[in-house]
Amino acid sequence: MANKIMNLSRAARIILVGAPGVGKGTQAERLLQRFPQLSVISSGDLLRDNVKNQTPLGIKAEGIMKSGELVPDAMILRLILHELKTRGWLFPAAGTQPLTLSSASMSAQESDFNIEDHFVNSPSLANFASPPQTSDEPAASFILDGFPRTAGQATQLDNLIPMNLVVSFKTPVEVILERIAGRWVHLPSGRVYNTTFNAPVVPGKDDITGEPLSKRADDDEQTWITRLKKFEETSEPLLNHYAKKGVLWEVEGKSSDEISPKLFEQFERTFVNSAL
Repeated sequence: MANKIMNLSRAARIILVGAPGVGKGTQAERLLQRFPQLSVISSGDLLRDNVKNQTPLGIKAEGIMKSGELVPDAMILRLILHELKTRGWLFPAAGTQPLTLSSASMSAQESDFNIEDHFVNSPSLANFASPPQTSDEPAASFILDGFPRTAGQATQLDNLIPMNLVVSFKTPVEVILERIAGRWVHLPSGRVYNTTFNAPVVPGKDDITGEPLSKRADDDEQTWITRLKKFEETSEPLLNHYAKKGVLWEVEGKSSDEISPKLFEQFERTFVNSAL
């Protein structure tokens, strides 16, 4: 597919939603190639990086995980906010004075934004006295990956970071099952092949190393159907939430090559040619 480079006219804050195997990763990669101002912010990567680097947020998250509990939504939101703040894409609301460690009149909500220790330990993010502002500069454009997955998470996100495009990918179940059946992976590198549209040069062998390809443990029909059922239970309320917000856009297609041109057209209409 021709890789035409486009510049954005305003910040794009995007979520991609689709069933397992629908091709979200492929579409994200193509968007990044076409719109170089875009980046990906992965909640999973942020969590792993913060734990690895033993940041205050990472230390607290690691303790939660070691206790066998799930990292709460509020912690994931803090990781995302902290990343945006670090990149300079999130800043205090207009009229809010930047605070320092010596500020005597710091409220819990204000300190949540400005001081890292309080950012980790302060009360609910929903209690911000003045919600932060997100940059509308084109360079502050990102695809948010891994969060939100539920309508409840989306509501929390709305109060802090307004997303302006949510893309729902629709591909027939039988097409995805065929895709999964033909999928093979080179485990050491993560290179993925498919016998139907991206077959290895030598069947069963990695093109680069010649090593044998493998099947992922979850690449079977029953596992996928179970995952699909769980996805549908959570995604329907999530998509309804964003439909009510007026930022949901659905695209259908049987292949990534069929979907990409439609996605590019919508993206350009919304973020390149829009006067908003």
